[in-house]
Amino acid sequence: MYSAMRAARYSIVPPASNNDSNDSGENKEQNDARDEERRQTEQIVDTGSVITGDGRHMIHCLTIIGQIEGHNVLPSQNKTTKYEHVIPQLVAIEEEPRIDGLLIILNTVGGDVEAGLALAELVAGMKKPTVSLVLGGGHSIGVPLAVAAKHSFIASSATMTIHPVRMNGLMLGVPQTLEYFQRMQERITQFVTDNSHITPQRFYDLAMNTEELVMDVGTVLDGPDAVREGLIDSLGSLSDAIDCLYKMIDKDKKAAKKPAKSTKKTGKKA
Repeated sequence: MYSAMRAARYSIVPPASNNDSNDSGENKEQNDARDEERRQTEQIVDTGSVITGDGRHMIHCLTIIGQIEGHNVLPSQNKTTKYEHVIPQLVAIEEEPRIDGLLIILNTVGGDVEAGLALAELVAGMKKPTVSLVLGGGHSIGVPLAVAAKHSFIASSATMTIHPVRMNGLMLGVPQTLEYFQRMQERITQFVTDNSHITPQRFYDLAMNTEELVMDVGTVLDGPDAVREGLIDSLGSLSDAIDCLYKMIDKDKKAAKKPAKSTKKTGKKA
């Protein structure tokens, strides 16, 4: 028995055949695929986003759900999107050369006005192609976030609530408080109208409507109405939003490959 164990211990292992090397290569590919899947799962859990593509286009999908959490921490039972997590993601997306575009999927009830407006300004200021898709709801400060993308979509079953600015908690009943509300409302109106096809007066009329909501002031628009009012660009679903983003990416790539025209006399760009 000892001699058999000794022989097995010191036996010469024959060189691996081609089949063995092929098997090891297949195992490595499977392990790499599992690692990539695990990494994407962790990214979805941690940040609510994922990087994906079709081989020719690499896009970053960012979700904005629940309440937009700003300077105050919301209760733990609330679904929230923390703006301090989204801001660095947007900067990284803009600076990452391998990412071609951004798809934003919204299903939010609104939240902190200044935090939501800050995120909307960042999205509107990006050079890369951006497309937004409203599913379920894009209410309150979710409206500026939806229109901030270069092209916006809304599902036919989704809704958007437009209402004036409100504040929770203690406030002073003085004219300056009302003036502050008015100025903040003007900032939101200006941003929305600059990034959509709705007029300031029409947006103001929808926000101040007193004939639709029982316990509030404002207007609820479903998908077709939001497009009809010029608030959202198109009615569509996920495939429509992705196709639109791919077309925008292809257009930008073609423009980047086009040689710069120059004049014969000075050599400067025309």
